[in-house]
Amino acid sequence: MATFSSVTRQHVIQTLSEYDERGGAEFLRLYGFPPQDEYTVVHEGLSYDARAVLGVAHRLATGRLAPADEFHGMDAAVALLRKRGFEVHEPFSASAARAVAPRPAARTRSSAPRTPSSRTAASRSAVVDEAPAICPTCFMTLPATGICDTCG
Repeated sequence: MATFSSVTRQHVIQTLSEYDERGGAEFLRLYGFPPQDEYTVVHEGLSYDARAVLGVAHRLATGRLAPADEFHGMDAAVALLRKRGFEVHEPFSASAARAVAPRPAARTRSSAPRTPSSRTAASRSAVVDEAPAICPTCFMTLPATGICDTCG
């Protein structure tokens, strides 16, 4: 059974490049992956078969292809791809199965006077989706400190 911990972001990017060069149907046929569109990696606006991408990226990392029959569920594969900074789409049923733990009870408001905020209500309601910071050496997502755990 394949372990994917050795697969880096660069391995996945190289695999996506090969996928583009060959075309999806040829890529899947060459590496023996049946077509599936339930789990997809989205990169630069294009969708790729997540299982095939990870299987071939495993080949780049270890020298051994991880074939489709070595994927028992996709939870670990999805988690690894997301940890490497990729967007992964999955079927609704799979994401619904990972129900979020119930939220703690709401806190009551303090009776202390509130001070005016310099931010307006409009700026408080705006949510900005920022891309995670990536280490330029190993392409791993940087922690909050901004210093790569691997490269220092």
